[in-house]
Amino acid sequence: MIVNKKKPNPIDIHVGSRIRLRRTMMGMSQEKLGESLGITFQQIQKYEKGTNRVGASRLQNISSILSVPVSFFFEDAPGEDGLARGGMSESASPNYVVDFLSSSEGLQLNRAFVRIEDPKVRRKLVELAKALAADEHVD
Repeated sequence: MIVNKKKPNPIDIHVGSRIRLRRTMMGMSQEKLGESLGITFQQIQKYEKGTNRVGASRLQNISSILSVPVSFFFEDAPGEDGLARGGMSESASPNYVVDFLSSSEGLQLNRAFVRIEDPKVRRKLVELAKALAADEHVD
């Protein structure tokens, strides 16, 4: 007999990835988030992978702990046709943002960038990054 494992719903995967994104942006461990919710870090892992669906009241608690509105978890969520909806996404698939912020370099860069208070310095840093990216394509 072949057991057919049910694939996680794309919305559940998206919500889980947004939980992970915000948690890592805050420098919070799965253990700490789990403790705050009264659940195990394994349950947090399952939420973040989308294998377990997050209930409404639990999502409300998570949003409070992570200091974001509940709507944050649904920004750029895929619709019925699999395409991203809403938000200010630059493409139909906003996964590049999640992928970037899930990487060690992306997380470090984001944390350092948000600590820069001077808007002029921030703009100059963005200009530098664009110039470096353009140089990479020239080679």
